Amino acid sequence: MRIPLSAPEITEQDIEAVTGVLRTSNLSLGPKVGEFERAISDYVGASDAIAVHSGTSGLHLCIRALGISEGDEVLVPSFAFVAVANAVRYEKATPVFVDIDPQTLNLDPSLLEKAITPRTRAILVVHTFGCPAELTSILQIARRHGLFVIEDACEAIGAEYEGQRVGALGDVGVFAFYPNKQITTGEGGAVVTNNSEIALKVRKLRNQGRDDSGEWFQHTELGYNYRISDINCALGIEQLKRIDAILDRRESIARQYSVILRCVSDLIIPAMVLPRRKISWFVYAVRLSRRFDKEHRDWIVNEMKSRGIALGRYFAPIHLQPIYQPSDSGQTALPVTEFQASRSLALPFFNRIREEEIKEVCQTLVELIRPG
Repeated sequence: MRIPLSAPEITEQDIEAVTGVLRTSNLSLGPKVGEFERAISDYVGASDAIAVHSGTSGLHLCIRALGISEGDEVLVPSFAFVAVANAVRYEKATPVFVDIDPQTLNLDPSLLEKAITPRTRAILVVHTFGCPAELTSILQIARRHGLFVIEDACEAIGAEYEGQRVGALGDVGVFAFYPNKQITTGEGGAVVTNNSEIALKVRKLRNQGRDDSGEWFQHTELGYNYRISDINCALGIEQLKRIDAILDRRESIARQYSVILRCVSDLIIPAMVLPRRKISWFVYAVRLSRRFDKEHRDWIVNEMKSRGIALGRYFAPIHLQPIYQPSDSGQTALPVTEFQASRSLALPFFNRIREEEIKEVCQTLVELIRPG
């Protein structure tokens, strides 16, 4: 694509940090892993961070460490990346899909209690597109019913809710550092928590179930190879050093889009500011008005592609995916999720996008929305 949907920002300092690791003998389980974990825990405000090889593996380890298993249910949004439901199913538990709030696109707290049953063990909250979910209500509901809260902050590093960074407000949280995220390690993720027992369990599980004895061939339980390399962590350390500048730049890009598109009546643009929240801009996703349908949205995506401009269709509802048909939970329709998903368009969004590229994206989009 001439104007891609996303692109990582890699500096010379990042490259030097990675090559520095390659000149050592510590390519895995070396000092950079611990350094990156300390940097993440300090930044988020959690007592522990455990680096892993993806956000998906982090979610899986959370489910496993909390003892969620066959017969249990976890409340999740369907307007999210499929990993949030898959991680539940990895442990033979059942994801129960709950509809979303039409403004923030996060779980609607008013619908959670209706979905709770005696089998419910946890609420998996996604901070969609870097916008914090309504955590006060969700945490109150969880406490009232004795449920765990897992924060999927994979799209939301640096986002804040009531002055605190998301990820460490629930029982356990997960971040991801895929190349389209605010900062990247290439592939990678991290689990954060303020519970030392959960941290110990996750740390053990990510490394083949090895305990702290130092014996490489001693395994105390079934674990996984969810380790991350020092090469990845060296990149993450450098990226995290400039995260404030990165987040400022991404907010500036979002503001440029909003200024140009705010008067387009057929578009619903994301709010720049919401009460009690600080948004960490992962993507800039607009929604088409009611007069458009999914077919028209898809036509726009394909037409933009033919002109060298990439758009994203975030997110295809999980409960409508072939592997979730019919839904394990016998789920009824989720009208807000289905409506918003069919009209969502993510615009090109990355740190080095130029002002003239933003203008071209907007002008082309408006031209297609208002033909003739």
